[in-house]
Amino acid sequence: MCCVHVTVSFFAADNHLSHDDPLDFFIINVGGSRYILSQELLASHPETRLGKLALSNRDSVLDLCDDADFLENEFFFDRNSQTFQYIMNFYKTGHLHVREELCVISFLQEIEYWGIDELRIDSCCRDRYYRRKEMKESLDICKDAEVMDNKEEDFTGVLCQDLRQRLWDLMEKPDSSKVAKMFGTLSMFFVVVSILNIALISLDFTILGTPIILDALEYICVIWFTGELVLRFMCVRDKCRFSRSVANIIDLLAILPFYVTLAVESLHGGSTELENVGRVVQVLRLMRSLRMLKLGRHSTGLKSLGMTITQCYEEVGLLMLFLSVGISIFATVEYAIEHDMPETTFTNVPSAWWWATTSMTTVGYGDIRPDTALGKVMAFICILSGILILALPIAIINDRFSACYFTLKMKEAKEAGFKGIVHPKITILSSFTHTHVPNLYDFLSSLEHERRYFEGCW
Repeated sequence: MCCVHVTVSFFAADNHLSHDDPLDFFIINVGGSRYILSQELLASHPETRLGKLALSNRDSVLDLCDDADFLENEFFFDRNSQTFQYIMNFYKTGHLHVREELCVISFLQEIEYWGIDELRIDSCCRDRYYRRKEMKESLDICKDAEVMDNKEEDFTGVLCQDLRQRLWDLMEKPDSSKVAKMFGTLSMFFVVVSILNIALISLDFTILGTPIILDALEYICVIWFTGELVLRFMCVRDKCRFSRSVANIIDLLAILPFYVTLAVESLHGGSTELENVGRVVQVLRLMRSLRMLKLGRHSTGLKSLGMTITQCYEEVGLLMLFLSVGISIFATVEYAIEHDMPETTFTNVPSAWWWATTSMTTVGYGDIRPDTALGKVMAFICILSGILILALPIAIINDRFSACYFTLKMKEAKEAGFKGIVHPKITILSSFTHTHVPNLYDFLSSLEHERRYFEGCW
């Protein structure tokens, strides 16, 4: 059944429809719903599709619509009739609004079709619209990055195909089986033991010497990490792509200091040729703490953090620029105020830079501090400015993190066969609750269409 919408205020001044003058009105049929609009009203927006339709001749009309009935002056468009109500309201009032329940991307596609720029969205809806659009774009970036980093390995036709497939699933898909989950848990256990072992080795054992058990634990952990990396390398078909992966580079850096330290100690352990050998060995030992990054393989939060930092490099760069400008200004002013005071700690401008850095980041070590009243007032302004500057990109970074976390959790649920999932919103809510992400329900409602997409995939 067709729905006929007739609104008198849309018509020209005579409020009369005459077939003798068919250009006085247009019947716009959108998805079966008919809207009667005046030629004058449509022509007032010549840059839009309907504005061009009102000003076009009959030869070019079919380029702007799907079909036309020139006898009735009716033009057909195979588009969403519900969204067109907002388009019609734009022609009537000159204001374009976005309702809460509308999908942002779908709305954007509709207004682009009708030739209306998104900049015409009214100020009352603009903030919500762009925030949700940014969330959707972040979600797409996260999904694309996840797809690129986790392309399914193709073992078809390779040597020991079944064995390599099983080993790969065991190491890369912890939710694929109970054995794979146990393997992932054991890998995390070795990472934690290795970090604790590094801390214990650094203690002073000058009297009893380094306990043999600590050295043994170090060797066991390194053997495990090396075996993991070698097995992964042997399983994959594309060795070059494997070598370029960030996760695999981290795995290599986690064990490389051990072997370099072992080589240096073997070559120069009893020699005095190199004065800095001991210092080099100490630095290499401390670099073993990079093993903590291996937890990123097993932690959704760490993966999300890494993806967020990768995507937000522009925002982080902007933050660094703001901080640099603030540090330069406040350091120079504070140095000018304080440097003539007796026993001042502002002895030079670089010292003032250090003070401004710790103040704007609200760390405040207290090693350099102002003594004059004017200097303390300037310090207060510096600290307040730092708080405001640091808060600027937080909302954007938080949205990116939320989108990345959402994508990874949905991917995990899909790989696990969504066991225990009653409803996607419930699962996501329970996961997000532990991250203390603000505006959770607003975020989830803006990604409702993504939920439908994943349900279709499942």
